[in-house]
Amino acid sequence: MRIIVTGGAGFLGSHLCDKLIEQGNQVICIDNLLTGDIANINHLQNSPDFQFVEADAVEAFPQDLDFDALYHLASPASPNKNNPKSYQALPFDTMQVNTFGTWNLCEETLARGAKFLFASTSEVYGDPLEHPQKEAYNGNVSTTGPRSVYDESKRFGETITQAYVNYNKLDGRIIRIFNTYGPRMASDGRVVIEFVKAALNNKPFPIFGDGTQTRSFMFVSDLIDGIIAAMDKGDKGEIYNLGNPNEFTLLELADVVKKLTGSTSEVSFVDRMPVDDPKRRCPDITKAKEKFGWEPKVQLEEGLKKLIVYLQTVSAS
Repeated sequence: MRIIVTGGAGFLGSHLCDKLIEQGNQVICIDNLLTGDIANINHLQNSPDFQFVEADAVEAFPQDLDFDALYHLASPASPNKNNPKSYQALPFDTMQVNTFGTWNLCEETLARGAKFLFASTSEVYGDPLEHPQKEAYNGNVSTTGPRSVYDESKRFGETITQAYVNYNKLDGRIIRIFNTYGPRMASDGRVVIEFVKAALNNKPFPIFGDGTQTRSFMFVSDLIDGIIAAMDKGDKGEIYNLGNPNEFTLLELADVVKKLTGSTSEVSFVDRMPVDDPKRRCPDITKAKEKFGWEPKVQLEEGLKKLIVYLQTVSAS
């Protein structure tokens, strides 16, 4: 198949490009490099099955660019307002790519009779009042909080995708991605990478609030398998949670990271929790398991060991 991956030079997108090529597909990576990094795809540049196009997903494609499937992963994703590549630092770019960009890509995909997948996020559930979160849960999300440029634009991206399915017969589906970590992840304020880097440098683990807030951490290879399964085997018009249902507090994560690295790092509490920061986050993945037999295989300690080795290797090179 000939497949487009928008955001293909990003953390998740580059791993998706790798896997699709490994499976024998031709991949066109479209990325404007606003938050992506060309280093993530340098190893693919000489492959006859890979093409990189530096372009914005919001803009129209060349008419002669044919494809069989399109994975729309392009979007800033870091919540850290101090990171210049975060969605809080790039609010309008974030809103545009998830709304105008999604609209444009649905049009382009429909025109070619191809399949479409919109990569949404667990952030659409906000600070959930239902636990664990099922796809039918509509969420508890602020429309005006600091996270809203990401949360709400992803929610509207879902609306656009579903409207194209319902009214224009687009062969589209939606995934909601929960916390994912692994090699090539940028140090952008997300908790796993920040804890591991802190531990490797024997610096304090930064924790907002009391550390009892929970997350469910998924290794990147599991996510990529789930994304491809959702495209290939997921039903048109359906939404699938992709995450690891094993739930950990941030204090538990810090303990595991400290043990695996042999670090002397200690927890450093920050006075207050950021606005809109969810207290609990855990997916119900029953739907994905029943529809296409997907569930995560890599447990937390195994995945963290792989990330630690990767970061140590990068640091040494």
